[in-house]
Amino acid sequence: MRPSLLLFLLLSSFLAAQSVAQLQKSFEKKVTEFTLANGLHFIVIERHDAPVVSFHTYMNVGSVDDPGGQTGLAHMFEHMAFKGTPFIGTKNWAAEKAAMDAVERVYDRLEAERNRGPRAEAQKIAAIQAELEAAMEKADSYIEPNEYDRVVESNGGADMNASTGEDSTNYYYSFPSNRIELWFLLESGRFLNPVFREFYKERDVVREERRMRVESSSQGKLVEALAATAFAAHPYRNMPGGWAGDIEHFRRPDAERFYKQYYVPANMTLGIAGDVNPAEARRLAEKYFGRLAARPLPSQYRTEEPVQEGEKRVAVSSPAQPFLIVGYKRPDRHSADNAALAVLDSVLSDGRTGIVYKDMVRDKQMALGAGSEPQFPGGKYPPLFLFFVAPSTGHSVAENEKELYQIIEQVQTTKVDEATLDRVKTKLRAELIRKLASNTGLALELCSYYVNFGDWRRLFTELADYNKVSADDVQRVAKMYLVREHRTVAYTFVPEGSAK
Repeated sequence: MRPSLLLFLLLSSFLAAQSVAQLQKSFEKKVTEFTLANGLHFIVIERHDAPVVSFHTYMNVGSVDDPGGQTGLAHMFEHMAFKGTPFIGTKNWAAEKAAMDAVERVYDRLEAERNRGPRAEAQKIAAIQAELEAAMEKADSYIEPNEYDRVVESNGGADMNASTGEDSTNYYYSFPSNRIELWFLLESGRFLNPVFREFYKERDVVREERRMRVESSSQGKLVEALAATAFAAHPYRNMPGGWAGDIEHFRRPDAERFYKQYYVPANMTLGIAGDVNPAEARRLAEKYFGRLAARPLPSQYRTEEPVQEGEKRVAVSSPAQPFLIVGYKRPDRHSADNAALAVLDSVLSDGRTGIVYKDMVRDKQMALGAGSEPQFPGGKYPPLFLFFVAPSTGHSVAENEKELYQIIEQVQTTKVDEATLDRVKTKLRAELIRKLASNTGLALELCSYYVNFGDWRRLFTELADYNKVSADDVQRVAKMYLVREHRTVAYTFVPEGSAK
């Protein structure tokens, strides 16, 4: 039996035999927390099952923090964090740094000429562009490509990756427990002195990612259209990848300013789970992460979304598989109704037993897939309660939309039965077990709950909130939030003249 499966089964029986409060207490004995003088917070949990440690760096910054006209900049910096340090990834850092600065001076001249508008000289722009390419080539000549990755992999590191969402940016990987100090050196180094090397090459990579994930994907375009339509003012209207025109105009100084503003120690939380000694972890944290200078926390204020006073609709032309997305405005994750909305989501969309799947996919076979999501695209600020449907052959988007509204009306007028509520709460309990089953997942969850709720113990107490949700609560939030005037509908349609 695989260790992860064995751990899952052990936790399942353990959780069944104990109350959530007892489980929380057992975890508290294994968790050590400390905050460095610069404000950086660590959460360490001991698990000595195997000589492996998982590390998670949770940055309380995401695409909602992208500056105006620079959407996608948080994602761009995430890419920069893998480019090494002044000591890793270079043949001669002093010469490389000088060459990188020379690139910026040439780029400044290029932008100055372009900014002349109709008076700009095409011949002069072409000449400066050629000079810029030569300057970039010289800077690149000092690079040892992918050396950061090689250092990690050659020392047994695994699953190194990162992700940028609306509310946060996350960096994670695992190391053998005898390489813990190497992680402290590497992870602190790339945030102490980020180098921004190959910035413009990586900008092209980020632009290509957008082309693949959004521009070449009918569903990607539809999701982007939904967000841009549903949110008139709040930055949730911008997807993490950013808009094409913004990406194409990123400059290295833009990313440097973003780093200085948001990558401050007090805005970072680090989770460590596995075969680790908390006292040693603290010593290494002081030694390496203590080098990061304390700076003021960035403002958390974002433009508030005005009240939506009527249904919005947006259509995206696509000859591919038709798709429907319906989003309803709802309060953020700190709302007293958050637990009831989570239970409502499970009632509607709990896999093959959810009302939406059973009605639209299993029984009426009018959809290939259908479900819901309680928080889109994030939860730090008021998001959407989302429904998504992929109509089956012979059934239209309009037909599926009508059926979806009938299901919503059903949960608004008819209370869910106790058997369904019990099943949903059992499922939510099982989801907690899954979160605890792997070091990687646990390191993430501890950080996420600490940042978003002020205490990682919320991971456990949240279940108590779910257990308090009644059938009346489910019906109430369905009637309160799933209303037409707060609804945005996005769907694809086949353009006239296209093959059907």
